[in-house]
Order: sequence, then structure tokens, then C-alpha cells
Amino acid sequence: MNNLATKMFLVLTIIGAVSGGILAGVFHVADPLIQANREKELKEAIFVVLPEAKDYKVLEKEVDKEKITVYKGIDAEGKPVGLAFIADGGGFQGNIRIMVGLNIDYLKLKGIRVLEQNETPGLGNRIKEPQFEDQFKGLEIKPKVEYIKYRKPEKPNQIQAITGATISSDAVVKNINNAVAKVLKNFPQEEVLK
Repeated sequence: MNNLATKMFLVLTIIGAVSGGILAGVFHVADPLIQANREKELKEAIFVVLPEAKDYKVLEKEVDKEKITVYKGIDAEGKPVGLAFIADGGGFQGNIRIMVGLNIDYLKLKGIRVLEQNETPGLGNRIKEPQFEDQFKGLEIKPKVEYIKYRKPEKPNQIQAITGATISSDAVVKNINNAVAKVLKNFPQEEVLK
């Protein structure tokens, strides 16, 4: 009996080691491709939320050991057209990562693009649909972006929540408000216009 247990242990150890080696090899090959694809998607999203931009400059600051990155969109003449930045935070099912475009006057959003989400299929994942994302074009950021349920927006800073996915809609709005506040505080308009 002891001999059988030893053989089973050795076989399972070998299978585990081989499986682990294969997974590590696949990760080693796939990870650079995944990172390159994320970088490509990020760059494309900058131009989606800042449609007038022909190029961009990366602006970074470290605040409380946290690196804050914004992308200053530039038109064909080299003039700034707005800022793009990531709004990252929790949703209903997991993290929601959004590229946000802010007008150069710091008063309105130019648009959003949901980059990552794991929300409920058919409900919360509708935050990725153009019908939801398009509500943020020209949306005022002051006093704060808000969502309302079951009726059309009444104020220039409101969007309509997705029916049945209020938590996801709320998460998008909170993430955007938090990111906008951080950008406004750390990247003053006069500094960005230089």
C-alpha cells in the first residue's frame, strides 16, 4: 500500500510540474502580446474621446506615491484640444476601466470609452454600448456628473442610468467623478495650456 501511495504522489508531482511549466511558457509568450494589445487599445481610445486630436503628449505627476497620467490632445496646429485620462474603479462584478475625454475649458466631457468591464451580460455590460457612452458627450462636469433612473435627463450634468443596471451606471459615474476631481486638482488648466 505504501508503494502505491508513493507512485501516485510521484505521478501527481510530475503532472503538476509539467502543467505548471506549460502554463508558465504560455504566459511568457502571451503576456507581451496582451500588453501590446492593451497599449494599442489605450491609444485608440485617446483619439475616440478627443476626436479633434491628431497627436497627444503624456503628462505625469506623482501624488502621494501614486502616478497620475493624462494625455493632452493636440490638433494639427499644435494647439491643445483637451485631456484624456483613465477613470478606474469598482463596478458590480469587478473593475471598470474607462478612458475619459475632458474639454480644454475644463467644463464638459468630450466623451468616454469603456476599456475593461466584467459586468453582467445583457445588463451591466451595456455600459459599453454607444447608446450609453454617447450620453457623456458634452456633459457638464460641475457640480458633478449624475445619473437618473426611469426618465430623461433634466440637467446638463445628468445621464440616464441603464434600466436594470443601476449599480453599473452608478459605478461609471462615480469613477468618472473621482478621476475628474483628481485631474482638476493636479493638472491646473493654465499648466496644461502651456
